[in-house]
Parts: sequence; structure tokens; C-alpha cells
Amino acid sequence: MKKTAEEKKMKGDEFQNFVRKLPTFYALNTSAIQYLWRTEPAVHQRYKQLELSAQQLVGKARRVVRKLFNSHLGSYLEETRGCACPYEHLSCQGVVPCSVGEGTGCASCSYENRSRCAACHPGYMLSQGLCRGEAPDSTDHYIGFETDLQDAELRYLLERRDSRIGVHGIFVSNDVRLNSWFDPSWRKRMLLTLKSNKYKSNMVHMLLGVSLQVCLTKNSTLDPLLSVYINPFGGSHSESWIMPIDQNSYPDWERTKLDGPLDCYNWTLTLGNKWKTFFETVHFYLRSRIKAPAASGNGTVYYEPLDFLEPGRNFGYMKINSIQVYGYSMHFDPDAIQDLILQLDYPYTQGSQDSALLQLAEIRDRVNRLSPPGPQLLDLFSCLLRHRLKLSAADVLRIQAALQTFSAKQPNTREYETTKLCS
Repeated sequence: MKKTAEEKKMKGDEFQNFVRKLPTFYALNTSAIQYLWRTEPAVHQRYKQLELSAQQLVGKARRVVRKLFNSHLGSYLEETRGCACPYEHLSCQGVVPCSVGEGTGCASCSYENRSRCAACHPGYMLSQGLCRGEAPDSTDHYIGFETDLQDAELRYLLERRDSRIGVHGIFVSNDVRLNSWFDPSWRKRMLLTLKSNKYKSNMVHMLLGVSLQVCLTKNSTLDPLLSVYINPFGGSHSESWIMPIDQNSYPDWERTKLDGPLDCYNWTLTLGNKWKTFFETVHFYLRSRIKAPAASGNGTVYYEPLDFLEPGRNFGYMKINSIQVYGYSMHFDPDAIQDLILQLDYPYTQGSQDSALLQLAEIRDRVNRLSPPGPQLLDLFSCLLRHRLKLSAADVLRIQAALQTFSAKQPNTREYETTKLCS
């Protein structure tokens, strides 16, 4: 202790002597002080002694650390919150204390174990004492989406009208009977529906394609046109969307001439994996134009039947031999989704409400992504809640508001807007 006190006195005397020698009759800038410092040998000698003493102290400290921590050598880097280990000691990392910060940093640290987080910021979840970006679990338990078939396989099966991808629908029409001739001058309405709520409440259905076999009488001047509306999960016809056929890269009908005495064609619309979508009912609206040669003699012009100036003239008849939708059915568990919704108001455990919201947001996003092309996604998720879970409009609004609030708190969030489809 006596030696240490003497060293401190010497250190203080040397520095005070240097200060006393500084000129006091003019202002000193940094350069002047540095020059005078370099010309003071006693101070430099003392600095070298202190540097050597510090090196000896660091060496002694390292020897003590080596004994205490079993030769775990390394240097701690604040930027990476980890240890840089020498080549011969590849695993020198010890326990790093918890750090409160933004993003993946802890919101608070655990009192029981200071190396672990106790809570995380919104958008992050606690996992083994660390905060990680939240990622939803698989939604396959609640609702299915995928098939193993590739586009080439789907096209092959559609071209052959393979029963393996045929979905049986109930044909309904007051205007048309299958395999019967009719006058197509007026608009005809047909639909295929699955009645899932009655017969398949544990399934939802994906549409991959549509095919019809249409026949015309010989020398007919009719040109049939089809408009197709898709109802995703049930409800009224007004809760359907129209297929934008041959628009914005959306598929068009492929017509294939069949051999035989009649003028028959297979009409096929192939959606494939790119344009597949949920469906419960497919509505078909058939109208016909009349083909006639142009007045110039070159090309063809089309007329609506009522506009053609030959009243009473018969332009031919039409019949539809078959109409079929193709796709696949998927697992759907309305009770499990109801259980998620219940946790919004009555969470089972701490954090289960956020977990339920995360799962619902993932289901919402995946369902809505199967919308047709357009400026905005359709709100298919609300249709699912209304017609397959039988929720009231007020409950649907409450769930959507909770999801919007939850999503706004997530990192890298974006504004989520959809077009309303179901009331």
C-alpha cells in the first residue's frame, strides 16, 4: 500500500510540474500543448513505466480468468454481442447477459436468469429466452390449400376429362335441360353447386377448370358466349365474382371440334395452380350472337338476336351434353377456427391471444390471395366466416378490426385493403 501511494504521488508531481511549466502569458492551442508535451522527457518516461505496468496487470488478469473459466479464451464484441475466439479455441463463447433494446432485443430481462428475456416487443415471440420474429404455425390443421399436381399434370388430366379431378356438382337450371335442344336466342342461366354446408361441412373446394360439351345444329349462324360467376363459400348470387376471361393474362376458353354428324365442341377453361380459387357454386350465363358476313364481303360481323332484322327467322338450335367442374376438396375444421376466434376474448394462457391472431391473420391472407386479378384482393375471408362458420355480420366486423389492429403493430407491416364481396 505504501509503494502504491508513493507511485501515485510521483505520478501527480510529474504532471503538476509539467502544468506549472506551461506559458501563462499567451493563449495555448492544442498544437502548442502537444509540442510542449513531446519535449518533456520525464513525463514520457513515466508513461512508458505505466504502460508496462498495465501490460503486466492485463497478463495477470488473463491468467486468473483462464484458471476461473477453464481456458475459454476470446474477446467480447459489443457490436455482435458475442465472443471472437482464437483459432485453437473455436468455442470460447460463454453466457451473454440479457440486453434490453429494440427489434429482437428484449423488452425486459428475466430476474431468475439474467441471460434470458422475460418479454418481447410486439411482432416478436419469446423462444428459449430469446426474442425472434413471430411466424405462424402451419394452418393445415384449420384449412387446406394445396395439391401435389403440377400444371402439366393438371392440363393432361383436364384434356382427358379425368374423373380423378372431377368434382361432382348438382346441376340446376330453369332454362336448360342437359342433352336437350333449346333456342339460345335468349339468355340462359345454369349453375353447378356443391351444397357443402349440407353434405360436406368439413370440406372446402378448389376450382382448377371447367368444361362443357356444346352442340349446334348444322349451318347454324349462332356464336355462343358464356359468362361465369364464382361463389366461393355459399350465400346469394350477389356474393359471387365474375371470371375476367381472357383479360389481364387470365385464361380463355379453348374450343376443340369433335368428330361426328353434329357441330359439337368441347369448351375447356383451365385455371391451373396459377388461377385456382375457392368455389361452392359456379353460375353460367349463356347468350348467343348471330354471325353474318360483313357487307364488304370480307370478314364477319356479329348481331344480338333481337337486333337482327328478320323476325321469326330460326338461326339454329343448341344443346349442352355435359357440364363439369374440376378441382379438389380440402380439409376444413370450422370448430378449430371457432376456437381461435374464442381466444380473442377469452385467451387460454398469457400470449395465446396473440398466437390466435397470428394464425387467423395467416388464414385470412392465404384465403384472400386466391382472389382473381384486379386492383385489390377480394375479401374472401369474410365470406368464409359468414357462410361456413355462420358468424353474424357484427362478429365478422369485430374479427376483422382485431386483425387490423394486430397487423398494424407488426414489424414491416403494410396497409391491408380488400374489396368487399359478402354482406
